Amino acid sequence: MSTTRFCLIRHGETNWNAERRLQGHTDTALNSRGEMQARLMAQALKNAKLSFDVLYSSDLQRAVHTADAIVQSFGVKNNIDSALRERHFGALQGLSIDQAPLAHPDIWQAHIARQLDHDLAGGESILQFAARVESAIERLRALHHGKTILLVSHGGTLDMMYRIASKQSLDSERIVSVPNASLNWITHNDQGWSVERWADIRHLQDGALENVDL
Repeated sequence: MSTTRFCLIRHGETNWNAERRLQGHTDTALNSRGEMQARLMAQALKNAKLSFDVLYSSDLQRAVHTADAIVQSFGVKNNIDSALRERHFGALQGLSIDQAPLAHPDIWQAHIARQLDHDLAGGESILQFAARVESAIERLRALHHGKTILLVSHGGTLDMMYRIASKQSLDSERIVSVPNASLNWITHNDQGWSVERWADIRHLQDGALENVDL
């Protein structure tokens, strides 16, 4: 029996994270704190003498630039994959979690109630998002069977991966946080997925913001 391991890394902090905005597909940049978090995360992997086989990231710059710290530390290639993007939040995208309920109360209510087939007025439904994320990690698992994969992505995307690995229902409330620049491990041993450890931010000097993408 061979085990495929994923080290899932959330991108470093952006100004929109600090403003508690729903970023979705908006291509926001890391702020200075996020850049430092990326460097500390890469150094922690280096200090741990982590052996991995391949690196992937979302194509959004906040993920790519976080992955760049790993590229620079380990001299590896980053394979950029748009399937690893955050969920598209439709009409809510770009709004803070204080603004969204006022601007679009009905859509916000559908969002927080986790209505599985609601696309948030032009975004992705939870069912569509789950299908995209599951297809992506199953594809990478098949491509790199028995290997260790580093994957830099987004808070909502990694929460979905947690749900897949732990068999948490899609319509239940979020039960884990995904802090910026955190290390999160899931594995597949040919019989199924499991969560190894989650939300490790011991490498960060002053903690990190949690995801607001419900």
